[in-house]
Amino acid sequence: MATIERTAENLEALRQVFTCIDNTTLEGCDTQQRVQLLCQRSIDLQDASRGIGHVAAVCVYPVFVRLAHKCLAGSGIRVASVAGAFPAGQSPIAIKLQEVQYALDEGADEIDMVISRGSFLEGDYNKVFDEISAIREITDNHTLKVILETGELQSSANISKASDLAMKAGADFIKTSTGKIAVSATLEAADVMLQSIKKFHDTTGKWVGFKAAGGISTPDEALKYHQLVTQIVGKEQTTNQFFRIGASRLTDRLFAFLTE
Repeated sequence: MATIERTAENLEALRQVFTCIDNTTLEGCDTQQRVQLLCQRSIDLQDASRGIGHVAAVCVYPVFVRLAHKCLAGSGIRVASVAGAFPAGQSPIAIKLQEVQYALDEGADEIDMVISRGSFLEGDYNKVFDEISAIREITDNHTLKVILETGELQSSANISKASDLAMKAGADFIKTSTGKIAVSATLEAADVMLQSIKKFHDTTGKWVGFKAAGGISTPDEALKYHQLVTQIVGKEQTTNQFFRIGASRLTDRLFAFLTE
């Protein structure tokens, strides 16, 4: 693990990163007990005396949304759910919509959906756009994060195109990865996505958020993403309204670092 210089600037940035974490469990072996423990740990991991707020959200599969909603009630921590044929995206749109609606009905505040990469790589951009738009319509005023799965998109040009397509279709956030393939979040892919976000804002006046997810497990890695966001779109976009990190191991490690 790289050593981070404990400057006031770095510590301030990492305290902010902590409040941008979507604390996540997305395993086939997830149980009610595991989700309950994650929710309670997410509530406990804050220290107002040291300026450490709570994480942004807890992210779970749809079947655990109701439980997470109950466990997190009154905490200020949001419930995020993957939905829409996560992680492969290989289901008919009707099935995807049913799953998204189920997660919303169970109490999800946020939906993390994944694009149909196969359709995208075949050049069927209209299908990908229409599916995102359909999910956007039923999510209404809930936060919609669109996962590009950049490790499967084959080129920077494709990452840029997928970013533009998702934003035009109504994404509140564009997200790097599912964390379920070998190549997950990378700074190179994040750079392309953030440049697309900046261009989209310059054209429309609207800011779309950025979420890095997949393999980010150390404070050093998290700080690099915070620095990249600051560099490209500005420090104002590093609150959890516009910046998230999906993580399962980072949360405890970052809290330990901040409370040394």
